Amino acid sequence: MEIGKVPENILKRSVFKQIHHRRPDILIYPGVGEDCCAMAAGSDEIMVFSTDPITGTDKGIGRLAVHINANDIASSGAEPVGILVSLILPPEAEEDTLRQIIKEIEETCDSLGIEVMGGHTEVSDVVRRPVINVTCIGKVKKGGFIPTGGLKAGDELVMTKWAGLEGTSIIASEKADTLKQTLPAGLIETAVSFKDYLSVVPEAAVAACMGATAMHDITEGGIFGALWEIGEASGTGIMADLRKIPIRQETVEICEVFDINPYMLISSGSMLIGCANGNLLVERLAEKGIPAAVIGRATEGKGRIVVNGEDTRYLGPAVSDELYKIYK
Repeated sequence: MEIGKVPENILKRSVFKQIHHRRPDILIYPGVGEDCCAMAAGSDEIMVFSTDPITGTDKGIGRLAVHINANDIASSGAEPVGILVSLILPPEAEEDTLRQIIKEIEETCDSLGIEVMGGHTEVSDVVRRPVINVTCIGKVKKGGFIPTGGLKAGDELVMTKWAGLEGTSIIASEKADTLKQTLPAGLIETAVSFKDYLSVVPEAAVAACMGATAMHDITEGGIFGALWEIGEASGTGIMADLRKIPIRQETVEICEVFDINPYMLISSGSMLIGCANGNLLVERLAEKGIPAAVIGRATEGKGRIVVNGEDTRYLGPAVSDELYKIYK
């Protein structure tokens, strides 16, 4: 495609034709010449915003771009309502690439009950791969916002799903040929399917209803990074038991191939939740088909540790995610 704004005819057939209006609280939605969107908000509501970019060429980047931003909104206790999408493509990109990305975005929005509210599409020789920047907008009742830094000493820590969730899926997808030299094809296929668990919107809704004091989606740096961050944001100590952190065998075996620490591997789709009664929350999550476990608690002081039997590991700020080892 030529450098500049995506032509109106391409915009109509590959973007607008795929996007559907589904929420009555969205008042102005995408259209030719519309530079702004609008949504209705009640007098007792506050608006919540999150933004993150995704860069890549693989199928699935549209889906991921929606999930990581909707997850941030849900982690605050808010309901994701809609997204604004800024998409920049390189000149060598074909219209089919644009159509596929928008298809992924729209299908993911549909699954979450949210809406594409607006955005911008452009072709630029400044980029070599598609760049998607999504801003997600949510709303929550006044008093219902749940910060990452809401932990109090004594709160229990619940983790949903499994350590290294997203990273396992990425490695299985991108390094399948290497993995097939030592691992069964069925194990690799199962690991690839972990991409279907990337949303934390369902567990966030359950946790908010159960009185969660803090929520944090587990992204770069893995569960070790998330434990540090939730403690740092809250000004509390952390004590977690490594043996209680849920992890899939597929993750263990794939990480061994690349000498990766699975507990420091990006884990979008998993959530860390602080609450007064962790076991009760685990039960409520199980009723919704969401696996979870109590892995520790918040403590007095500033020490953040993970115990493994007689061994103790002191946590620090997250460094480079373990995922990047596969590219060296």
